[in-house]
Amino acid sequence: MLGINLLSLLTESIIEMTDSYKVSHWKMYPKGTEKVFSYFEARNFSEFEEVLFFGLQYLIKATSLLGQVIDQEMIDEAERDFIAHFGNSMIFNREGWEHILHCHNGRLPLRIRAIPEGTIVPKGNVLFTVENTCPDCYWLTNYIEPILVRVWYPCAVGTIDREIKKVIKEALKRSGTDTEENLLFKFHDFGARGSSSRESARIAGGAHLVNFRGSDTLEACKMIMKVYGGEMPGYSIAAAEHSTVTSFGKAGEALAYKQVLEEFPDGVVAVVSDSYDIRNAVKNLWGGILKEKVLSRDGILVIRPDSGDPCILLPELLGIVADEFGFYVNQKGYKCINDKIRMIQGDGINRKTVKTILDAVMDAGWSADCIAFGSGGGIHQDCNRDTIAATMKCSWIEKDGNGYDVHKEPASDMNKLSKKGRLKLIKEEGRYSTVQEDFPGIDELVTVFEDGELKVDYRFEEIRKRADL
Repeated sequence: MLGINLLSLLTESIIEMTDSYKVSHWKMYPKGTEKVFSYFEARNFSEFEEVLFFGLQYLIKATSLLGQVIDQEMIDEAERDFIAHFGNSMIFNREGWEHILHCHNGRLPLRIRAIPEGTIVPKGNVLFTVENTCPDCYWLTNYIEPILVRVWYPCAVGTIDREIKKVIKEALKRSGTDTEENLLFKFHDFGARGSSSRESARIAGGAHLVNFRGSDTLEACKMIMKVYGGEMPGYSIAAAEHSTVTSFGKAGEALAYKQVLEEFPDGVVAVVSDSYDIRNAVKNLWGGILKEKVLSRDGILVIRPDSGDPCILLPELLGIVADEFGFYVNQKGYKCINDKIRMIQGDGINRKTVKTILDAVMDAGWSADCIAFGSGGGIHQDCNRDTIAATMKCSWIEKDGNGYDVHKEPASDMNKLSKKGRLKLIKEEGRYSTVQEDFPGIDELVTVFEDGELKVDYRFEEIRKRADL
């Protein structure tokens, strides 16, 4: 077994990419059901007022919803697995899947309509709808719910990132250089190692790249180019880590830094500098022994403190840099350290701490130009489905040729009241609202998938433009 790729042993069958209990639902809908219409939204108790919609195209392509996805081997394997799983041979819908195989050439008879990716939509509105296109496959709409609802993850990450982008932009507007180029590189993705899997790294890292350009998660960059096209979407720089510094020993700390400056004589380079004493490193090493080398470089040295309270430490360190390298006051009245030096805070960064740190830095009189942020878990792991209250619910069925609105109305929690009817998303006077299909107004949802075919293929640059502040 040595050398075998474990993933090759795992199922990639769309039939088994569902919650187990859904396998039984074909027997539970009302007799005569021919269509099931469901919608996905970020409910009104989302943490955020608006949601960035992103990632559906990835899920469609990555989970093999396209093309001829069902074959006889998949059906046979699924039947064996579900009989063993349930201990019951009557639960699996073999006839239904063989109907898809023989009557639809293995393609899923579904229609998905969605808002274009990158669109910013207020919470409480439909983001996509799903319905079956074959009356014999009414059970299929919600069967694939687990696949589609996973779009919550890139939506949540993209939304959080965009909220952080708003905070940084406001800080730059108040105290620094409020340009797009400056903003796009103020928040860097360090999250590959903190993700739960390679796929999580690709998805979260991809959502980050909708908003920013700095990333060390190359797998996300590769995913974006393959799924959404275009050129390299993210960029990085040479940077030291603790192992490269501590390998020189405590007595060799200055030598470690000197080697970085000599090996990278131009461009931007980052060096973590808290292996021993960050204050000493900034004052006596960077600002003392190595000062002339720093100033003579054709580029920027980014000093990274990686421990301590950044609200206290960053203003103090900026003061030390100013003492050793000089500073100036910009047109907005804030102090800026020498343009040869910047700092990046890469520890403890999330949607709550970015504003706190920026406020502390600016309250001390320093421009937001002086610092940038890096984050790992704060990008990749600081959310779950409830962060944006994501859900997919059935709102309409067709039975015996007649349509019926359906919804849930739990007396114990009216926050979970769901929508009813065949839904669309309209835009009036610049604001989105969800209405039933017969309501006046042009539907902003577009057909992205139908009967096994991708009907749109969004490019990453257009997604970025829609999501821009």
